[in-house]
Amino acid sequence: MKKIISISLLFISFGTFSLAQKSQSNFKILIGTYTNAGNSEGIYYYQFNKDGSAKSISQQKAEEPSFLITSTNQQFVYSVNELGKGNGAVSAYAFNKTTGEFKLLNSVLSGGDHPCHISTDRKNRFVFVSNYSGGNLSAIAINADGSLSNEKQTIQHTGSGANKARQEKAHVHSAVLSPDEKYLIVQDLGTDKISVYGVDLNNKYKPLSENPISVFNCNPGDGPRHISFHPSKPFVYAVQELTGSVTVLAFNNGELKKVQQINMFDQVTDKKSGAADIHLSPDGKFLYASNRADYNDLAIYIIASNGLLTWVGSQPTLGLAPRNFAIDPTGNFLLAANQNSNEIVVFKRNKTTGLLKDTGKRIAVGRPVCIQFVQ
Repeated sequence: MKKIISISLLFISFGTFSLAQKSQSNFKILIGTYTNAGNSEGIYYYQFNKDGSAKSISQQKAEEPSFLITSTNQQFVYSVNELGKGNGAVSAYAFNKTTGEFKLLNSVLSGGDHPCHISTDRKNRFVFVSNYSGGNLSAIAINADGSLSNEKQTIQHTGSGANKARQEKAHVHSAVLSPDEKYLIVQDLGTDKISVYGVDLNNKYKPLSENPISVFNCNPGDGPRHISFHPSKPFVYAVQELTGSVTVLAFNNGELKKVQQINMFDQVTDKKSGAADIHLSPDGKFLYASNRADYNDLAIYIIASNGLLTWVGSQPTLGLAPRNFAIDPTGNFLLAANQNSNEIVVFKRNKTTGLLKDTGKRIAVGRPVCIQFVQ
């Protein structure tokens, strides 16, 4: 019982810290894109106003910067370069959030093909990179000047899944630290496994345990893609790309236990799912998950006090392939990145019902894939 209480307090503390930082109304946004279609230059930086409008500040040329993050102090930007044929890489930029100026510090190989996700710890000692086609993950040390070290620890996954077309081998899709930064939770779409690795951020050469300390086996053919932690409760929410569902997992001492799995739609049809992203509202009362393929919408759930989900509706994203979305730090807006229709649609959130309303505001960006708010 004491262990459960301590874990809950940890999540409450983490959530309180996060919400305390989110009092202002105007923000900026970084947008990562795919550049292979020729209608995007790389990374885009916008002013996002409290009325939902946006104004371009700057852009940085980059090759396939599909997913990006900032350092905790927001003086650095780290982006994957989602390339294959041995060219998968990660780039580090010095970043002036006031002027929007980028300065490339260096790029290093990611350790595998098609890196599709990147995360970091609060003190920015490492970036954790998920290599989709490589089927592995890498921990890359960050130097004192913000650049990336050539030192990396790479862990290879093996295996396959029930969906022969999509799960022919391991496909690591994301890796996220737990709020206490003792564990790294890794989603492998190809093997239907969510693996939990032990973390020692003081070990520059091997911050991750060589083997998972625990593994959660999803349903065959689920295809786990991304996760989101509840801001104040010991629950993890995983979006399953191939089955179009969300799995609710209790998280305690590095162990994941399923407590619920719920569809992203109100009735089962012949439509094809391509579930993509998942986020909770800042107050932890609502959960949103995007679905591409035949749906192109956002599933909306209310979160009960026990962490369980109730589907309350869906919102079309008014575009094609909502690969990623973001909720602004105040919880007033949700921005949906419609990759295949080359724009970001701005929705107003009803904080009481969780439902969304189109503001009519759009941000025209070629092949948008990732949205990160900057304060």
